[in-house]
Parts: sequence; structure tokens; C-alpha cells
Amino acid sequence: MCNLYSNTTTQEAMRGLFKGLSDRVGNLGPGKFYPDQLAPIIRHADDGLELVTARWGMPSPPSVLKTQRDPGVTNVRNLKSPHWRRWLGPEHRCLVPVTAFAEPVKGGNQWFGLDDPGITMFFAGIEIRAWRSVRKVKHGETEDDLFAFLTCPPNAEVAAVHPKAMPVILTKPDEWHAWLSAPIETAHRLQRPLPDGDLVLIEDQ
Repeated sequence: MCNLYSNTTTQEAMRGLFKGLSDRVGNLGPGKFYPDQLAPIIRHADDGLELVTARWGMPSPPSVLKTQRDPGVTNVRNLKSPHWRRWLGPEHRCLVPVTAFAEPVKGGNQWFGLDDPGITMFFAGIEIRAWRSVRKVKHGETEDDLFAFLTCPPNAEVAAVHPKAMPVILTKPDEWHAWLSAPIETAHRLQRPLPDGDLVLIEDQ
């Protein structure tokens, strides 16, 4: 599973891609993101779309929790699960800006990026707001905005490293807008791998 990614897409670039985007993250620099950290997402707001930060990891299904602590689920595959279906409406969908993502390999991570670095990509994500849970015992119960992104079968490049899954990556404006606003009967078709050859292996980010 992808549990590490990086983003270098600037706030200015994202404002240019989405007309009327409300930027509410302050100063956003490039960085790497790990589970349970704050990361930028584009989500719905009352006045359009907004760029905010949220904590990476959606609520876990209660059946998998052994204690009160919920570390969160970072990758979502089974959209037929009742646990996820409640958050598949457009109001809970988001885009997660990403420049490269990593899959674990012996001794470290293998990074993947687009063959054409001039293309902007996003993970297809879902999000929820003001969720109360115990993420870390030492902090007790907290209230957080949370997100995760979808996975799908891997394309050829990822399968050579991780044969089970890869993130759902959207690279075209019509895909971005379909994921954010189309009925799930249409939007779920975006849960598919990038074409073979679109990704290349890159050095550590």
C-alpha cells in the first residue's frame, strides 16, 4: 500500500487549475506526507472548492479495531463496503495533490512519478470533517478533518514492485471534475490504474 507520497504542486498552480478555489492553508511548501500527518486536499465548501489541510487516515471499520485507538485507514479499495459507501457522495469526495508516491521495497522505498513531469496529478480521495476519535493514546480524543484515497489494481510499472494495488491517480481536468461532482455510478469508473507506461521509477524524493 502507498503510505508515503510527496507534493510540489504550488498553491498558485492549484488556484490556476480550479477557478474560484479558496486557499485556506496559509503558506504551503513542498513536502513528504506519511499516515496521520496533515496534508493538503481540495474539497467542497459552501462557496465552491477550497484548499485545506486534513489528517491522512479515514475512520477504520469498527470490526478491525482491537482497542479504542484508531490509527486510521489510508487507502480505500472496496467501495461496496457499507463502511465506505456512506462517504462516496460528491460532498465527501476530494482531490489530493501529489507529485510522486512510494511503495515499500526491501531496504527502503521505490518512488514513482509521471513520465511527463509537466502533467499535474491528484489522488482520488474521500474526506470527512470534525470526526472524533483517539488517534494517539497520549493525546486522547481529538476532533479532526480526515481523508484517504482510493486504490485499484496496479499498472505494469507498479506491479513489478507491488503486485496488489496502486493509488487511483487522476491527470485530466475532466477526471478531476467528474470525481468531485459526478454521481458515484459514473465516478466509480475512475477507480482504475493509469495506462502502462505513464509512470516511471524515480529517485528518492
